[in-house]
Amino acid sequence: MPLLTLLRQGNPLANADHQREILEMPGDGALPMFHKTLHEHGVADLKRRKVTTLQVNVGKLCNQTCRHCHVDAGPDRRELMTQETFEHCLRLIRDFEVETVDITGGAPEMNPHFMWFVTEIRKLGRHVIDRCNLTILTVPGFTHFPLFLAEQEVEIVASLPCYLEQNCDSQRGSGVFEKSIRALQRLNELGYGVEGSSLRLSLVYNPTGLSLPPNQQKLEQSYRNQLRARFGIEFQQLYTITNMPISRFLDDLLASERYHEYMSLLARSFNPSTIDGLMCRSTLSVDWEGFLYDCDFNQMLNLATHHETRLHVSSVRLDQLENHPIAVGRHCFGCTAGAGSSCQGALTG
Repeated sequence: MPLLTLLRQGNPLANADHQREILEMPGDGALPMFHKTLHEHGVADLKRRKVTTLQVNVGKLCNQTCRHCHVDAGPDRRELMTQETFEHCLRLIRDFEVETVDITGGAPEMNPHFMWFVTEIRKLGRHVIDRCNLTILTVPGFTHFPLFLAEQEVEIVASLPCYLEQNCDSQRGSGVFEKSIRALQRLNELGYGVEGSSLRLSLVYNPTGLSLPPNQQKLEQSYRNQLRARFGIEFQQLYTITNMPISRFLDDLLASERYHEYMSLLARSFNPSTIDGLMCRSTLSVDWEGFLYDCDFNQMLNLATHHETRLHVSSVRLDQLENHPIAVGRHCFGCTAGAGSSCQGALTG
């Protein structure tokens, strides 16, 4: 069944399983398997170190429908983390010295328990990241969030795939760029991104086509020059992230018959120097139901951790997961191609 049909049917499990099958098929030209590529470079298995970051996907509800979204989030999604599951996450954060809680979605601010969750984490003295789409901060009923985030000293990692309006709107929807600029200006007013401020504001770039991200440092300077000159906007850092062949982007690749072309690009751009810095080595992903995955991308493919049964946040101990093998698939070429890619941007210079 075509992936787009599965997406429209709203069957997340069938969709994830079907995507995983597509990614693992040999295909024309015999695309390499990721685990075999690791073995060729002397890595028997990827293994997790101590978990220092818990990435919590609080739901798939979003005010946007972006073409590159690997979560398949949107206004019609109703999957939201419950307070009970949030409380189990807090147990892990408290009991196992988690340093950073990386909150994502959807638009995480649309979960009704978001503010409570952030407040409780900050009471524990842990660092919080909000992966914000920016436009949500301009929506009636959510305009108080910039001040709340500033008061809680939450780091904001904000998606802005291009500093040019046309490119940005083509990927994220009409009018998104203008709203994003207004949100960034409001954040600057509160001290975010301003030199000398402790309020960190980072931007995220995704390529608009079938290519790897350009050099992160050079692109960051271009962003800084453009946003400062045209809008007076300041920020601390730019992260470049490779588009992963998952969900809507995978469907676009299949529909345009360019899937093999893109996967071949990722595979032949494999960079062994990225392996040590892969985010799955120190990050654990929690889905909106509380199940655990080695990374956010594995979560969207329903690729569970290497255990006989799916692990749940209500019963796991993070120290038991150290030195445990990490589940991999062909999509992992997206994180190891070129300069590498992670939720914190490029992995090598």
